[in-house]
Amino acid sequence: MATYFTSDTHFGDPRILRLDRRPFPDLTAHDAALIANWNAVVGPQDEVWHLGDFALGPPAERVREILAGLNGTKRLIIGNNDGPATLDAPDWVFVGHYAEISLDERRLVLCHYAFRTWNGMGRGALNLHGHSHGQLKPIPRQYDVGVDAQGFAPVSLAAILVSRRPRTKLER
Repeated sequence: MATYFTSDTHFGDPRILRLDRRPFPDLTAHDAALIANWNAVVGPQDEVWHLGDFALGPPAERVREILAGLNGTKRLIIGNNDGPATLDAPDWVFVGHYAEISLDERRLVLCHYAFRTWNGMGRGALNLHGHSHGQLKPIPRQYDVGVDAQGFAPVSLAAILVSRRPRTKLER
C-alpha cells in the first residue's frame, strides 16, 4: 500500500480553467484527465489524502460518482470550496480540517492552507497544503501538493521531497 497526496482538483468547477489557465479545452476534458491521471498513479489498495477543494458545482450525485470512480482509500482535508455535496459523499473514510500523520518516519501536518508556522516545524515536521495553486514561494519543509503544482496527479511523499532538491550538473 502506498500513500499519495493531492489537492485542488476542483471537479466540476467551471471557473478553474480560466482562473488557473489549466491546459484543457473544457471542463469535461479537465475532469476526465484528472480522473485518468489519479487512477494511473493510485492503485485500489493505496491511500490518498486530498487536501481540499475536491469539487465545486456538480450535483451531489455527480460528486459521489467521481469519488467512487477514483482508486484508493480516500481521506479529505476540507478546503474552502468543499460544500455539502463533497463533505457528505460516502466514499471518504476521513473528513476533517486538519491532520497530523507519520509516514516514512516523517511527521506531516496536513491542511488545505499553507501555514507560516506549524506543530513540530522546529523538529523537522513537514507542512503539506493546497489552496495556493502553485503560486506561493516555497519555504523550507512546506510543500504545495495541489494538482497545479504537481502535474495534475496525486504524488507520493518521496516525489514531493525530491521536487525541490537541487539538481547536480549531470542532471541539468
